[in-house]
Amino acid sequence: MAEHQGKSVPGFTSKYNVNRLVYFESFDEIRDAVAREKQLKGWRREKKTELIQRANPTWGDLSTDWFDDSKKDRDPSTSSG
Repeated sequence: MAEHQGKSVPGFTSKYNVNRLVYFESFDEIRDAVAREKQLKGWRREKKTELIQRANPTWGDLSTDWFDDSKKDRDPSTSSG
């Protein structure tokens, strides 16, 4: 999310200003996450919109509190945690 918000990687997200997380799911197993992603990709836009509306009716950015702005420009490889 930090890369998307900072537009630090060229591509779709920086070109179209995709920088807000409005929905996510957590999984313990990667294969379950991949299976769910494939399922969602097969859905029509209307069904995806309904899923987001139920979970996040205001379409607020769910990642707002994930990052400490004071550490945003630091190199993560030098961080101890």
